[in-house]
Amino acid sequence: MTTLAENLRAVREAVSGACARSGRNEHDVRIIAVSKTMGIGKVREAIDAGLDTFGENYVQEAMEKIRALPSEIRWHFIGNIQKNKVRHIVRSFELIHSVGSREIAAEIDRRAQQAGHVQPVLFEINIAGETTKSGFSPGGFSAALEFLSSLKNIRPAGLMTMPTPTDNETELSGYFAAVHTLRDTVADRGIFGGGFRELSMGTSSDYKIAIIEGATMIRIGTLLFGPRG
Repeated sequence: MTTLAENLRAVREAVSGACARSGRNEHDVRIIAVSKTMGIGKVREAIDAGLDTFGENYVQEAMEKIRALPSEIRWHFIGNIQKNKVRHIVRSFELIHSVGSREIAAEIDRRAQQAGHVQPVLFEINIAGETTKSGFSPGGFSAALEFLSSLKNIRPAGLMTMPTPTDNETELSGYFAAVHTLRDTVADRGIFGGGFRELSMGTSSDYKIAIIEGATMIRIGTLLFGPRG
């Protein structure tokens, strides 16, 4: 059985290889360790291995870890956002990846304003149009831009997506490329200023393809921590 440190080394080598194939700098790709359901001891092991940014899906579980672990650790919220949990998410997380509706964006903005905070966010794009997943459709996102740009207490930093799981690499490349194009289109219009550059794309099963298509953040869980029970 490999150690977490060995798993991280293998992921970093694969990131380096994918970046080399696509002419990118490996330092432009950030690993977000998906630590949902992992105990505090396992996260400490990941920190000791050299990881410093963790993605969490569940608010209560995340808050326990945030309180227990060193303050310099960075936390990202990557799960589905319930409106009644927003007050706990704002300010506790360096970045919220999964803002997938006008309603949630407005609630984050409201709670951030109350806290005297500007909250960095990514907008989630449901690129495959799956009815079981949250997120803006590409067209819905474009239609919401004027509203989203009017919110003063969120700082949009880019886009996030999680396409349909498939073994079809061409299909995956198409999904990731479409989100990359959407980000570039919005960034070129200057709607959110000059900081709209992040692309949170790719998980343990498809991160190499996501990197080739421009991912700046990859969300890796199983390859680091092993299968979840």
